[in-house]
Amino acid sequence: MTETQAAERIQELTRLINHYNFQYYQNALSEISDYEFDMLLEELMKLETEFPNLQAINSPTRRVGGTITKTFPTVYHTYPMLSLGNTYSEEELREFDNRVRKVLEGDFEYVCELKFDGVALSLTYENGELVRGVTRGDGTRGDDITANVRTIKNIPLHLQGKDFPEKMEVRGEVFIPFSVFDHLNKEREDIGEALLANPRNAASGTLKMQDSAVVAKRKLSCYVYSLLGEKLGFETHSETLEALKKWGFDVSQTYRKCNTIEEVLAYINEWESKRFELPIGTDGIVVKVNNFAQQEELGYTAKSPRWAIAYKYKAMNAATPLLGIKYQVGRTGAVTPVALLKPVQLAGTTVKRASLHNANEILRLDIHEGDTVFVEKGGEIIPKITGVDVSKRVPGSMAVAYIDHCPACGSELIRAEGEANFYCPNEDGCPPQIKGKLEHFISRKAMNIESLGEGKIELLFDRGLVRTPDMFYELTFEKLLGLEKVFEDEETGKTRKVSFREKTVENMLNAIEKSKEIPFDRVLFALGIRFVGNTVAQKLAAHFRNIDNLKQASLEELVSVPEIGDRIAFSVQHYFSKPEHLEMIEKLRAQGLQLELPEKAETGPTSDKLAPNTFVISGVFEQFSRDELQDLITRNGGKIVSSISKKLSYLVAGDKMGPSKLEKANSLGVKIISEQEFLKMIE
Repeated sequence: MTETQAAERIQELTRLINHYNFQYYQNALSEISDYEFDMLLEELMKLETEFPNLQAINSPTRRVGGTITKTFPTVYHTYPMLSLGNTYSEEELREFDNRVRKVLEGDFEYVCELKFDGVALSLTYENGELVRGVTRGDGTRGDDITANVRTIKNIPLHLQGKDFPEKMEVRGEVFIPFSVFDHLNKEREDIGEALLANPRNAASGTLKMQDSAVVAKRKLSCYVYSLLGEKLGFETHSETLEALKKWGFDVSQTYRKCNTIEEVLAYINEWESKRFELPIGTDGIVVKVNNFAQQEELGYTAKSPRWAIAYKYKAMNAATPLLGIKYQVGRTGAVTPVALLKPVQLAGTTVKRASLHNANEILRLDIHEGDTVFVEKGGEIIPKITGVDVSKRVPGSMAVAYIDHCPACGSELIRAEGEANFYCPNEDGCPPQIKGKLEHFISRKAMNIESLGEGKIELLFDRGLVRTPDMFYELTFEKLLGLEKVFEDEETGKTRKVSFREKTVENMLNAIEKSKEIPFDRVLFALGIRFVGNTVAQKLAAHFRNIDNLKQASLEELVSVPEIGDRIAFSVQHYFSKPEHLEMIEKLRAQGLQLELPEKAETGPTSDKLAPNTFVISGVFEQFSRDELQDLITRNGGKIVSSISKKLSYLVAGDKMGPSKLEKANSLGVKIISEQEFLKMIE
């Protein structure tokens, strides 16, 4: 394909992908299947790899991330991002209305919008193209996080239509939907990571991550609510909301125009309970005067506009007796306390239990047996205990003591220094850990063995047919046919029966056989090594290429992989130090599972400019990831080594390089070069 042909095809693919994105995110229409969409995106990525000079700054491929940002430049806002005055009472809302009426002559109307619990963001567009995304910061200046913003799929990279201003600024709220947040925490719990506190904090932390590829996987979303610029041509705020939606932005359609303060109060009352039906958190209502000329007439105080106010809902809470505490054991051995409560109505649902997180939280709350506790359901779906009604405490009641032995297997619990959770160390003999590892192994992101649900795993475990992952591949039709068990749901008390009929068994065995095609990185993730999530497994697989290199890797070799710290490295080494794990891996190998990545195809021209020099790479780089630098070195005749010695030719030093490596290189007289100096070597 010539460059001209490639440019035409890239332009067509970009148009199609942007069209399908617009239809999906703005009109809720899926005009093509996910597979067909992925194929278009993959074709575009391949063409941009072959013709890198043709990749546009706002290409749809930027959605997947990959940019490493070591610092976020500070940017001054063209229009200050002011905060709003808050109120929790109807009386203060009426006072706000009276202040507005004293200034404005004639009729006016309000626009009421839900106040979503997210992170404020400023987006700048020039000629319809996204050029900058900036955090609120202190309201006067914020951080430029454009690379991360480009990964948020419902933020348009270029606008629909042609009637948009030449330059404009759009304000919005970035958030993580409840379903995504719950999924993230389940994954973190699954690999032994500390849970994220709440969706808002998770969204804020995600926006400031250095690796935009990780940001892309967090599935952030954004609702926009404001348009700013010179000579925009709109008279009212509601007109700009309609225009923003037309240009491709996601505008929550929950806003409403109100002619009187009574209508405003009716809107507030309507959403007080209705807001809990939304897929994201909202903690109040923003009330704005709709007409821009009237907004100018009302003006501003030093900190906030006089034409807008935020009404904040009080958090929904209730008091209920604590019936007991149940301790759950996860697949990594983490023991989580769950408060069992006398059922209480809260925000339209019956609450029977709430997480207590860890031993530190129980101590902080000073919970005693039989206490009446306060349960709150604010901007989150999962209830939390916020305190104790000490006035109702039974005299002489004992403080809750965190258990010191595993509730499932009786092993003494341990807690590593600096960690909040207690763990059961009996990882290969504790039933809930074993079953959790088996469920993880067959999960969709791991081996994707369909037809094996939770009840079936428990049945296979109880019958002694599967205790380790390799035993899935020893199952036969004869062993499975006719197995059945009745399970009782402890939450509802209802029973269900799991039966292995002929068709069920056939589907299971076919899915198990098909799983042998799953690539190495997902097999590595499926093994369930603590702290090795999906992303970490991909990085380890890409770096070491096969299971044998990984299990023989030294601690220094492991931490040389991008984003692999001591904690993950120690966990990997601990896993491969166990003979039973090595034996299981050999059984998986014998069954035909993929324990190595295919050989890399050449991705560009080669030379011997760097031969016979050896290189160590350390730190974070501006233009390349460490994997990309390694590829450049090997393609130009150089050799990557894992440790610093007198024989080392060069240490390529990036930002945040470990001080021990720098000190060792200096003491041995190793030449230290920057990213730019390295690039000059291969020019």
